[in-house]
Amino acid sequence: MAPVTRRGFLGAAGAVAAATTATAATTATTATTLAAGGTARAADASGTVVDTVTVTPDDPRYLDLTARGYNARFAARPDAIRLVHSTAQVVSAVRDAVSAGKRIAVRGGGHCLDGLVDDPAVRVLIDLSEMDSVTYDSARRAFCVEAGATLGHVYRTLYLEWGVSVPGGTCPTVGVGGHVSGGGYGAMCRQHGTIVDHLYAVEVVVADASGTVRSIVATREAGDPHRDLWWAHTGGGGGNFGVVTRYWFRSPGATGSTPSALLPKPPATLLKTTVSWKWADLTEAAFARIVRNHGVWHEANSEAGTPYASLHSVLILNNYAQGSIVLNVQLDGTLADADDLMNRYVAAVTDGVGVAHATATSRWPWLKTTLKDPYDTGAFNRTKSKGAYLRERWSDARTAVLWRALSDRAYDGHAGILLYSYGGRVGAVAPADTALAQRDSILKANFTTYWSDPAQDERHLARMRALYQDLYGDTGGVPLPDGPDDGSYINYPDTDLTDTAYNTSGVAWQTLYYKGNYPRLQQVKAAYDPKNVFRHALSVTAA
Repeated sequence: MAPVTRRGFLGAAGAVAAATTATAATTATTATTLAAGGTARAADASGTVVDTVTVTPDDPRYLDLTARGYNARFAARPDAIRLVHSTAQVVSAVRDAVSAGKRIAVRGGGHCLDGLVDDPAVRVLIDLSEMDSVTYDSARRAFCVEAGATLGHVYRTLYLEWGVSVPGGTCPTVGVGGHVSGGGYGAMCRQHGTIVDHLYAVEVVVADASGTVRSIVATREAGDPHRDLWWAHTGGGGGNFGVVTRYWFRSPGATGSTPSALLPKPPATLLKTTVSWKWADLTEAAFARIVRNHGVWHEANSEAGTPYASLHSVLILNNYAQGSIVLNVQLDGTLADADDLMNRYVAAVTDGVGVAHATATSRWPWLKTTLKDPYDTGAFNRTKSKGAYLRERWSDARTAVLWRALSDRAYDGHAGILLYSYGGRVGAVAPADTALAQRDSILKANFTTYWSDPAQDERHLARMRALYQDLYGDTGGVPLPDGPDDGSYINYPDTDLTDTAYNTSGVAWQTLYYKGNYPRLQQVKAAYDPKNVFRHALSVTAA
């Protein structure tokens, strides 16, 4: 099978501002101090002192650190990269940049689909990748995850050490920094909600109106004076308010202090099925039937607590050049009726298609499956992505638009639309309770196209833009909120939404991402980042 296009997300860590004296923070394993001259230092558990590493363009490491981004269309060219190891070092790096009047960006896991981190205007890039510890904080009865950790590292540590996990994304190389702050979702969300539904606290380095820099820990506790700062990081997007250095996770309603009882427990095994249809065999009617069947099933099975709560499915509508379209499904393999549930789901999606399909089914240990990266684009490392929430299945007219675009044999890029299962427990949280406002959608769509030749950038960009505009041609070229669609997902950042040449709807891009939650995000911005220190092409602006 040809490579499957990959979805990614904003890899900039979240941000905030309000402040006074710079403070050092202490983790369970790292002590931090300020050395002579104000240089932040960190001592690990063995007592070894580690200074902030500053990498400039003449350093051999510069290329490695600036080429970490997911999308090769964008490359960072800062004056300096500050490789940090502690909250105190982040405070120092932000203070230095603010004092010098230099634009800041933050990189956690390195995935960013658009040029928000790798922006030519950025002069100081703060790299959190060395801050990746996952520990249990007995004082807060929560798991502490540093913002430079990748999802795969988090899953492995939480599961092997305590038998628990968080319902985050399916790409193990993504960093938690931006994933969480953007309202991340994944394979366990239908059963357990999104990852932000389990976020207890967040530590953020902020800068106030006077330029003073400090770190703040904000929790979901009702009496916390910084609760709005916590709220803004439950879907408000990365790089907006400050630099997130640590997250703490504990499920709402979890009691006691036994770590293994404070977060969801994954199943021991996953039952997995892959169904594929060759493009050479597909007709327009067959394609439309697959998309319709898939959408109808999710319309009927997206309530919380159904027998299909553990199901995660992605229908990958690859274009003709990739050879096939694919349905990947997994569910709890320990259920007594797991095989029957799987068979009924596959039968529902394949019903009446009238074209042969190949099916492969297997059982795997949960961790082994979860740590495998299912999206490998190889040399196709230049990309354009867009997103959408679906509250209803796509209409037959929209499916016809997809058919015309994807069946074009002349197009050589690796394009596709990934339709991810959503709903379930996600809908149990009110839209205003977190910054993540889209709570009653049944599917999420990630539109992607990948290519390798820089000389072909404009051709591929135009292709993806045309597909998206045609698909939403009746709503101004964008998925409007509160109808059959529900706007877009900030972790699929798309700067086209800010451009009236592509977004002719008259609806602001901020509304497409945040709906009615945007005014509150603006208030948090005004309170914690009044000087707009932390900003990018899709950042929240103060009212």
